Amino acid sequence: MLIGNVMLVIINLPMIGLWVQLLRVPYRILFPVILVICCIGAYSLEFSAVDLMALSAFAAAGVVLAAFGFPPVPLLLGFILGPLAEENLRRAMAISAGDASIFVTRPISAVIMLMIAALVLVVVLPTFRRNREVFEET
Repeated sequence: MLIGNVMLVIINLPMIGLWVQLLRVPYRILFPVILVICCIGAYSLEFSAVDLMALSAFAAAGVVLAAFGFPPVPLLLGFILGPLAEENLRRAMAISAGDASIFVTRPISAVIMLMIAALVLVVVLPTFRRNREVFEET
């Protein structure tokens, strides 16, 4: 990994000027280029038009979520960390023979579950309060 990082530095140092020039490209030109590259990448995985339709569906969902003010970072983290979490949940359920109480009977997992519940409440409660105030004003 260290050798790979050193190679990246060696390769990218002479290209700094190119990356700076790339920042000067207008958004109206850069956006379609990025879109075409994404479509080529999605199609080249399995050479299937279904992949392009899935890309379009997720892009439309992203536009709708952005229009309603949802941040894209949690969704991206969910896509990246979701399979890992699912695999470990499956492993834990196999170890406990399908008993979900394993998550609240062990002290460490119970504390983690309480922290998750508290974080969800901290994030969700202000939204409910704000929506209730808006609803009461109308």
